Amino acid sequence: MTEKEAYLIIDIGTGNVRVAVAESTGNILGVERADMSYERDEHYPESIYFDPDQLWRQIIQLAKTALTHSSPVTIRAITATSQREGIVAIGKEGQSLIGMPNIDHRGREWEDAIPDKNRIYQRTGRYPTSLFSALKLVGIRQRRTDLWNEVATFLSISDWAQYQLSGLARYEHSQASETLLYDVASKEWSAELCNFFELDTALLPPLQSAGTVLGPVLPAVAAELNLRPDALVVVGGADTQLAVRSLQPSVDDVVIVSGTTTPIIKLVDHYITDNQQRTWTNRHIDEKSFILEANAGVTGLNYQRLKEIFYPHESYEIIENELAESNESNCVAALGSLLADEKTPLIRGGFIFNTPVSHQLTRGDFIHAILWDIACSIYENYKSLCAVTTHDEPYIWACGGGMQSRTLRQFIANLTQKTVRIRETYRQASVVGGVLVCTDALGMAGAEPVTLEEVIPEDAERFQVRYQNWKKARNAFKSMP
Repeated sequence: MTEKEAYLIIDIGTGNVRVAVAESTGNILGVERADMSYERDEHYPESIYFDPDQLWRQIIQLAKTALTHSSPVTIRAITATSQREGIVAIGKEGQSLIGMPNIDHRGREWEDAIPDKNRIYQRTGRYPTSLFSALKLVGIRQRRTDLWNEVATFLSISDWAQYQLSGLARYEHSQASETLLYDVASKEWSAELCNFFELDTALLPPLQSAGTVLGPVLPAVAAELNLRPDALVVVGGADTQLAVRSLQPSVDDVVIVSGTTTPIIKLVDHYITDNQQRTWTNRHIDEKSFILEANAGVTGLNYQRLKEIFYPHESYEIIENELAESNESNCVAALGSLLADEKTPLIRGGFIFNTPVSHQLTRGDFIHAILWDIACSIYENYKSLCAVTTHDEPYIWACGGGMQSRTLRQFIANLTQKTVRIRETYRQASVVGGVLVCTDALGMAGAEPVTLEEVIPEDAERFQVRYQNWKKARNAFKSMP
């Protein structure tokens, strides 16, 4: 049997880690996944971490299984993508000390001590909070002195995976955008920003662009995975940016990436900031583009957790069939998504339905309400994005696992009054983006994207009434102590 040439893509999300084997066409030969494992850090009120060595063993095992199930293949290149804002601290001997995911808030206590937050927003394109990497480092310095004294540098989680593969520590630009230490417009680390957090610039590794060759895979890794010694490690990037790349959109296109969180982004060709500081501005993975973003928060995580309650063993197809029979007026939900125009997050949420509980209320009604809540949250953030920059195209691109619900796609089309487009590869968007950065690095032509479906908007007036009812429900939960 003839061996196929393929790439190995490591995708480290907030909830799970995946390793995929894919051809240069984007055809995925195999995917293996496992849950991310986190532990509480008792030194802080709101902190969790992961053991990088344990995660690396997990990645190696997933890679072995994926390669076995996809054989015979020849791996020409390996790359990684990951959740944004998460980092791994690297020690003076090159060891991996601690992993801090995007949901780690060990720096929350020191947010108020940050000077000149407006200046930081202008330079970084985001309002400084404990979500971002600089505050994670400050948290270690302030309360874990023994650990801090061992820290030599730090890497984004995808750059850390590539460091494990190649032995070379580099930081990719889309990931550097999330640190608060990187000047997004100038595309470089900033000594001024480091000074705001009292962090030494010596902590910062060299920058390197996505879609370039980092170096050959380490001999020990090649031997363990039975790879050719000339397999190359390619610089990947942030999972949102790679998902966007999989669609191959044009400048001024809007893209919804429905994963654990739901970024709503516009691809732009110049640096934009919002005078109300509602949006983020990130580097894209190419040389010149930027991504302007509003984010609806953990919509996908909410849906997944509630699916496990209402439909623990059923497929998404069964859910969609039951949604067709559900009654939209039976239930309304507000589940803590983020709105760019709100200064404080919703900390109470739930479902509202008539009492006494009707015999007509079904589990499908609850899922219907969840999806409507997600769609309305996306719509609110889309409006905030449009308040900063216009969107004149009659369509919106969408990708990510959350978009496998056609009901959700229809809701978004109805609210925005834009046609919602998805590609054939929308479910594995970040993996396909990884394939494309590998083809870039090797100087190969990637496959032409294929549009799978276009969802046309329905009657706007009817859905605006439902939208107003959702806003009333959300406001009711906001008023709760």
